[in-house]
Amino acid sequence: MKNEQRKAAPEDTRIRYRKWVIPIVAAVLFVSGVQLDGYLSDRNAATALQRIEDVFMLINRRYVEKTDPNEIAQFAIDGMLTNLDPHSVFFDAEMLKGENESFDASFEGIGISFELLPGDDGADTLSVLNVIPGGPSEEAGLQTGDRIMEVDGTSTVGFTDDDVRRNLKGPRGTEVSLRVQRPGVDQMLEFDIIRDKIPLYTLDAAYMMEGKTGYIRLNRFARTTYNEFMASLRTLKAQGMERLVLDLRGNRGGYMQMAVRISGEFLKEGQLVVSQDGYTEDSKEAFYATGNGLWEEGPVMVLVDGSSASASEIVAGAIQDHDRGLIVGQRTFGKGLVQKQYMLRDGSALRLTVARYFTPSGRLIQTDYEDGDRMDYYSSKAALKKADGTQTAAELLVDVPDSLRFETTAGRTVIAGGGIIPDYIVPADSLSPLMRTVLGRSLENQFIRTWVDVYGASLRERWGENPDRFINGFELDDAMLDAFRSFAADRGVQLGDDLTVDEAAASFTDLEMAEEADLLRALLKGRLATRVYDRSAWYPVWRHVDHLLLESQKLWPSAGELADLYSEAR
Repeated sequence: MKNEQRKAAPEDTRIRYRKWVIPIVAAVLFVSGVQLDGYLSDRNAATALQRIEDVFMLINRRYVEKTDPNEIAQFAIDGMLTNLDPHSVFFDAEMLKGENESFDASFEGIGISFELLPGDDGADTLSVLNVIPGGPSEEAGLQTGDRIMEVDGTSTVGFTDDDVRRNLKGPRGTEVSLRVQRPGVDQMLEFDIIRDKIPLYTLDAAYMMEGKTGYIRLNRFARTTYNEFMASLRTLKAQGMERLVLDLRGNRGGYMQMAVRISGEFLKEGQLVVSQDGYTEDSKEAFYATGNGLWEEGPVMVLVDGSSASASEIVAGAIQDHDRGLIVGQRTFGKGLVQKQYMLRDGSALRLTVARYFTPSGRLIQTDYEDGDRMDYYSSKAALKKADGTQTAAELLVDVPDSLRFETTAGRTVIAGGGIIPDYIVPADSLSPLMRTVLGRSLENQFIRTWVDVYGASLRERWGENPDRFINGFELDDAMLDAFRSFAADRGVQLGDDLTVDEAAASFTDLEMAEEADLLRALLKGRLATRVYDRSAWYPVWRHVDHLLLESQKLWPSAGELADLYSEAR
């Protein structure tokens, strides 16, 4: 939705636009070879295109300096999209490959996540962060903490992220040879690994909390998300789940269809999930729950924040508008534009906004934007979230005009105007200066990495392959906390000199950090669990200090009332 009153563009912006508008369409035609005949039934459009193509060809053939048509095309495309909206984007063939891997939730390679560690003379060292379960690296015996020193005889010292991906990714069935240095092992290890298709899971965690509460966290909506969600939902139900937390914080969206299918598991058959409306007839469509939902009864709570966008907002909006559950957290991102991807003949693609989507009550979730100016777009969103930070949804209603008030199925008032405004706004927790320093310098990650190098094998031997045993049984002892304090002090961060654990807590209090000791324990244990097992182990550790999650658990009576109201209306 563009602003009704648009600001006048600065003079230099208008000049740049005039400079690039001439070759824009012709450049796309020249480089990508798109057939646009079917789109040019309008005589004015066809005439304008011919004029632009003539000028482009003259520039390409007669300009005083040699021009690069590919470079001109990229500038032209960027200029064209800047005049549209912030979510219409162009991908060259290489960029598109990475995007497709994210949406397809798979790639072909050896099956590790990696990190680059600072080495001698500033040259990074390639280290295995996690081995993906069921992948070829796990089968070959690669372990967390292994340093990959050579790939097919080429030293990895000084590799960049792109170098790693270029050398380790590859077609399924091809072989790659690695020489590996394992902490605690004197000789170099050698592995011959056959690349395979590696899944990228979109579900970060699914586990049972206390009080028959199930927890599911989704990081995006890709092709596999619905199947992952359903498998976890069935498992939690079998474990006796009576109420569900669906965590969509940080979830930037993905496939709309996945959001529609997941929403349908909470709703009655025939209930509207989302509708979309655009310029062309084929962009106007409505999507409904198909019935037989696996969680149509029982309390549900959806956690959101300022990074929950697009498909996440479809799910949150449908659950809120049909009074199916509580939305808790911060105002969501506000991305209510639908993109369709058009392939170009050179392997690139244009992802073009073709419609706006609306929640069941009729709310447009998209926030205002000024053309495709992404910098202004994202900064304005940050200001919007900050303004909401200390208010409740009820307090926001006081100043909301009637045009932004909508009614849910049961007659509750919900607010439009950009993003999904939660039923209960919980401001983001603030960190102390000390914890910001620890996290900002990644001290906890550096410390745990060195700790795993020394003690990782004994930890795995003691706690086995089941992360639940580690999560429920492992506790940081005094020696480990003292070691971290010494590690931090060596890097200029003081957590108390030669203090016991109890005295350290007093030191935190003096620094207005009464809860920082528990936070630090959870941070170190969570990072350790992630390295010894995988990322899913982080969430059941961190939940004990997760401010929003803890606050949300006080709201189950309200969520239960909504669940009862929804069931009675069946």
